[in-house]
Amino acid sequence: MDATPFIRDIILKRDKIPSFEEYPFSLRVVRRLDTLALHPAVTFIIGENGSGKSTLLEAIAAAAGFNPEGGGRNFAFSTRASHSALHEYLRLSRSARRPRDGYFLRAESFFNVATEIERLDREQGGGPKIIESYGGVSLHEQSHGESFLSLMTQRFGGQGLYILDEPEAALSPSRQMAVLARIHQLVRAESQFIIATHSPIIMAYPEAAIHAIAEEGITQVAYTDTEHYRDMKHFLNKHEQMVRELMAE
Repeated sequence: MDATPFIRDIILKRDKIPSFEEYPFSLRVVRRLDTLALHPAVTFIIGENGSGKSTLLEAIAAAAGFNPEGGGRNFAFSTRASHSALHEYLRLSRSARRPRDGYFLRAESFFNVATEIERLDREQGGGPKIIESYGGVSLHEQSHGESFLSLMTQRFGGQGLYILDEPEAALSPSRQMAVLARIHQLVRAESQFIIATHSPIIMAYPEAAIHAIAEEGITQVAYTDTEHYRDMKHFLNKHEQMVRELMAE
């Protein structure tokens, strides 16, 4: 892909924060955040549940012009105003390149996106339906995993900025491998990804930047140094022993 990313860095305007004792600024990912450098192709943000990675990703998406509930840039619906004000305190360091495509996928609210697509298609007059960009089959008539794959294989067209929050949520291991392959196709088509994930399969993308959230802050780590990789490798290599230990009283 072109070596120039759409977004170079995520910068927290720390001098504007009213208090680091209040949510969302009290989250560990925010308290220690200064500048987060993004890879031109794929950047992963990883951490335990509650570390704030989804809140940060949502804020990045909102600062980039996406609907906090997900969708493309033209989606403006809101079913519940639950997103934080963090995006107002982020500055995105952009390059001169501008994406031709873009999408924010939130696994937890993708149902709402599918409902909005059906509503818009009912209300519009002539012309192609929005659902045609997703393969022509209602996302509600597909399994959660199938709808995720339809999004990535049909809707994502390349030269895009794609922000994905836990895309593995409804995917089997083999489907996660399919997503990994699709990410590579889109990177070769000059796309940039920012992904929050728990999946050691998806985060195996070669040469990606992996930012891990820990108590001491955010650090860039190698794939084989992530807890996700180490824990999964240990479990698979010694699964019988691990199961016995986990089930022991």
